[in-house]
Amino acid sequence: MVKGAIISGIGGTRVGRITDSDSLSLQRSAMMAALDDAGLSTHEIDGVICAYSFTRPHLMLASWFSEYAGLHPNVCFAIQSGGATAAIMVMQAASLIASGVCRHILLVTGDNRLSGLSRDGAVAALSEIGHPEFERPYGVSVPASYALVASRYMHEFGVTSDDLAGIAVAMRRNAARHPGAHMREPLSIADVAASRTIAAPLRLLDCSLISDGAAAVIVSRRDALPGRAGSDIEILGYGQGHTHEHIVAAPSLTEFGCSTSSAIAFDRAGVAVTQVDIAQIYDSFTITLLVELESIGFFGRGEAGAAIAAGALDIAGALPCNTHGGLLSHGHSGAAGGMFHVVEAVTQLRGEAGERQAGSPRLGFVHGDGGILSAHCSLVLGRT
Repeated sequence: MVKGAIISGIGGTRVGRITDSDSLSLQRSAMMAALDDAGLSTHEIDGVICAYSFTRPHLMLASWFSEYAGLHPNVCFAIQSGGATAAIMVMQAASLIASGVCRHILLVTGDNRLSGLSRDGAVAALSEIGHPEFERPYGVSVPASYALVASRYMHEFGVTSDDLAGIAVAMRRNAARHPGAHMREPLSIADVAASRTIAAPLRLLDCSLISDGAAAVIVSRRDALPGRAGSDIEILGYGQGHTHEHIVAAPSLTEFGCSTSSAIAFDRAGVAVTQVDIAQIYDSFTITLLVELESIGFFGRGEAGAAIAAGALDIAGALPCNTHGGLLSHGHSGAAGGMFHVVEAVTQLRGEAGERQAGSPRLGFVHGDGGILSAHCSLVLGRT
């Protein structure tokens, strides 16, 4: 079990189209909310870990943000690992805390992808994921790569388009209870089926949103916050799994590193998948969430679709999952999309989610996936 690292503060901005802020100001707003939540001041932060930004692609973004926010940390760096970035940031912070290097580490993510990036700019940024020799010349795209996974998975395990649509509907149902979600309007399987095809079999509503927004988390040493009780969430375990970067090199279209990362995280935490009360799992596409739910072991192969249709992922379901609506409905603002999963897990474990509170969970699971199901990081969080 990982010892000594707690999540002491969380913060986030609203999500959607935010035209009065840029990526740095969004990140600073999230930071201030997290500091206020933790009861800390800027001078107590001795570590800063930033993610990447599509609208400010700076080589030293963490240093720039620290300068902008008036921070003078002893440790300062950025991480870039696609959708796995936020979870990896938490993992790195927990390791730095456990080793005694830092006392309070700020993790900050955020971007104004919707208002600050043109369609051409977004396409150009995401096209870098394709292999420059074997994929890009043939017009590969991120949705097309996930569509390959969807087609193979549907073929092998009998998953249907309605199964995928059911995931989008479930995420929207959860988002409807979150006042800050990007999309809260009701959604039906018929709506998903009627949305235009992006890369068959994936349709528009099988794809995550493009949003502005920022989220921040503070990871602290427990003994650096004496006298606190009730609000701190312990980082019990973490793990990573990596099988490939480009889809052309993937050893399988149905087996991915999420099974490895989650197994390591559960082992470090000393718990089993069956003990998890809530899960916040990366959902860049509907197929992403379905594959990961089954690969991690929450459902058997080919069984998630029917379970989700029966309400398994709902707030009151057997496995409340992405209780804020996930990337598919709460919003996807780059690395902050994954960090909002961490924020939601902590909010649920604290019992502070209000209308969307999923009972009294004690054990939470968070998973991030970067690239084309390429980079995986899993976290196990617990209420003390």
